[in-house]
Amino acid sequence: MARLFWVEDQTHWIDKFTEILQTTDFDGSRNSLEIFKFPAAAKQRIVTLDEQSKPDIAILDAHMNGSDQAGFSVSRALRKRWPQLPIIYLSEHSGTKLEKQAFEQANAEDFIAKHQRNIEAVLCWRIKAALKKSRQQSTGPDDTIESGSLRIDLVSWEVYWKGVKLMNPHNPKRPLAPTPRKILRYLVQRSPRALTTDQVVELLDADPERFSYANYRQHIKTLRSAFELAEGNSGHFNALCKEGRGIVTFGDLHAYSWKPDKA
Repeated sequence: MARLFWVEDQTHWIDKFTEILQTTDFDGSRNSLEIFKFPAAAKQRIVTLDEQSKPDIAILDAHMNGSDQAGFSVSRALRKRWPQLPIIYLSEHSGTKLEKQAFEQANAEDFIAKHQRNIEAVLCWRIKAALKKSRQQSTGPDDTIESGSLRIDLVSWEVYWKGVKLMNPHNPKRPLAPTPRKILRYLVQRSPRALTTDQVVELLDADPERFSYANYRQHIKTLRSAFELAEGNSGHFNALCKEGRGIVTFGDLHAYSWKPDKA
């Protein structure tokens, strides 16, 4: 059963898509569809959902109740709880700055124009593709994230690179500090997309007035040094980063991304 989380403020669109979203075979059985007309109600529901009831995919309108930011506020709430959740925007505002913002700032999986030929089928095709991609990117057991030579144990929070535990580069007898470990996890979960400073602030639930790009950059420096320490300070990891793998600096956006060293 595919669990769909849909936020849409206009009744005629809800009437148009509800039946097909409920009955289309996305994974072999009837779907569970939750519909919200108001972003505030959707965000309240996100807080109360347990892990067994979390959605498999979210479908959001971008512009709702007169606000261009309504859909993005729901997206942020979803990402805070489930960073890997695929989010599709179903909107009347394709080809506008809202679509640009959805991809560049909200890490949207897709942005679908409501006013197009055969829209019901198009929406279902895109949902199936997003769910398939999400399943393929599943990172093994629920308590472990693996990417190339990297393994993160989500129970102990220990991080391993090529089988070697990452330690604090400033004090090799101590483990890597919590904030760099969390940032690494988010980078891996969002890979290959980059995370900006603002997105990291939201994921860490940090104070935006105190957590700046300089803080982000310092944590990245600490992470790279920890990888280097695991490699015996050979320079191999830094060279890997310069080749576009490992922890990669992303353009001029003050952002970083994770690219695995191997498939």
